[in-house]
Amino acid sequence: MFEQIFKNIDDILRKDAGCSSELDYVEQTSWILFLKYIDDLEKEKETSAQLREESFVSIISPEFQWSVWAVPKDKNGKIDYHKELTGDDLTEFINQKLFPYFKKFKMNNPPEQSSGVSI
Repeated sequence: MFEQIFKNIDDILRKDAGCSSELDYVEQTSWILFLKYIDDLEKEKETSAQLREESFVSIISPEFQWSVWAVPKDKNGKIDYHKELTGDDLTEFINQKLFPYFKKFKMNNPPEQSSGVSI
């Protein structure tokens, strides 16, 4: 299942200008996987805290969470194509907002407020 998904991603990225092998975009793919992993981990920690009736504090500001900028959804849970970032808008968001946010990101929450994620 995942093998076909990665092959599809590979095929799309390889068609991009200037890409001749996987090495040309491995860094971008790693970042995508990292950001998605952090989002999934945060959701898991939040669900766990809710089940224990405890509070949860996300380590990532809402506007930088994967589900907000990468896959925005409408009130019915479907992808909101009006809010979805693509092309130059996506590139600008990542370069001008997302990367600078993570560049200054530090894990300095006290243990009692920490979501348990360390980067």
